[in-house]
Amino acid sequence: MTDQTVLSYLDENLLPFFFCPGCGHGMITEQLNAALVKLQLDPHKVVIVTDIGCSGLADKYFTTNAFHGLHGRSVTYATGIKLANPELKVIVLMGDGGCGIGGHHLINAARRNIGVTVIVFNNFNYGMTGGEHSVTTPMGGLTSSTPFGQLEKTMDICQTVAVNSASFTARTTSFEKSLPDMLAAAIQNEGFSLVDIWELCTAYYVPNNRFNKSMLLSSLDQLGFKTGILQHTPRAEYTQAYRESVALQAGKPAMPAHPIQARYRSDLDKRMGMVIAGAAGKKINSAASLFCRAAVLSNLWVSQRNDYPVTVKSGHSVSEVILSPEQIGYTGITKPEVLLLLFKEGLPAVKSQLDMMDEQGIVYANSELLPIHTRARVVPLGFKKSDTWAAKKEYWVIIALARLLLDTNFFPLDAFKEAVSGRAEFADNNLRAIEFALRLSA
Repeated sequence: MTDQTVLSYLDENLLPFFFCPGCGHGMITEQLNAALVKLQLDPHKVVIVTDIGCSGLADKYFTTNAFHGLHGRSVTYATGIKLANPELKVIVLMGDGGCGIGGHHLINAARRNIGVTVIVFNNFNYGMTGGEHSVTTPMGGLTSSTPFGQLEKTMDICQTVAVNSASFTARTTSFEKSLPDMLAAAIQNEGFSLVDIWELCTAYYVPNNRFNKSMLLSSLDQLGFKTGILQHTPRAEYTQAYRESVALQAGKPAMPAHPIQARYRSDLDKRMGMVIAGAAGKKINSAASLFCRAAVLSNLWVSQRNDYPVTVKSGHSVSEVILSPEQIGYTGITKPEVLLLLFKEGLPAVKSQLDMMDEQGIVYANSELLPIHTRARVVPLGFKKSDTWAAKKEYWVIIALARLLLDTNFFPLDAFKEAVSGRAEFADNNLRAIEFALRLSA
């Protein structure tokens, strides 16, 4: 920005304003321009954000940056702009209709105390679409959607954001001569600011209610809505606080890589799809992850997809694992080569895959679940056969996977032993489960 004084932030080529005669929008737009002239902000560092509604016509008159979006979402756009570039002064122009549609955006912006200034053009109805009632229509007010009088209580926009910790709130009317000073104070506040400006909609609310300036002022008194600066409690602005909280992480990768070095060899020469079907809470997904880690230790490519209900420790738990000597593109399994059926909860989830398997496939099944209908070769697993320790159901999946490796040699069992020993608190029991598998297969 040059040292030259900015005399106006309005584009003179677009004037006069294209608002209805007597509409308060033109008055507020003029006063916002006066506030910007008072502050002498660099136009390149000011963004005016608007959404649908008559107030959304105002942004085009300014020589600043501007963004126009969907109805009620202007606060979300403004939040994103401020987060991306905290150096910008972001000013939202929205109507009372937008406050109703995007009310939760207002509340959360106030909670965060993000450095955005919201100026509400409050004329008590949706003026652009025919004068329907809004959240600020006074009780008894006549609109096209409340022809017998508004029954809902009037929303206090300032109090709504104030109780949610907005650092600056103010209310006034478009007739207030000191409005530029109030707007300037709101813009200068480093946190979230909201100025609720009451005005006249001469197209709908004024003729429908024989409303005028005097009645507008009386409505404020009747509702007990105070005017002036209602709350100014400076606190940490969100974008600044956020940057300070993550400053130590700058330049670091979001998810540091932990490469696994291959130390074993696999003779697997083709893609192999396997499914592990069990019950939630029985470490199905965890054991599948250890199996995948062991495969990577053996220089194989792997993929894993888990399926389980949103509940905890109830219902099915299924893992689909693909092993391949080559990079895996498609990660789906229609017809598995191997299926481990360990608990009854998993059976319905894999029934279609059992039906798809042919004589070339192998099913390792808990003997208590037999017989099952499949063309694949079935290998029964007697978990309770001879070892009381093996009755611990959460280790059945480790036993089954170890038995699979002993039979197929997809990769060395030692790789699996190394993988299951990664966490000391589980290592002993995992290794005991593998030893039980060795006895089971003998």
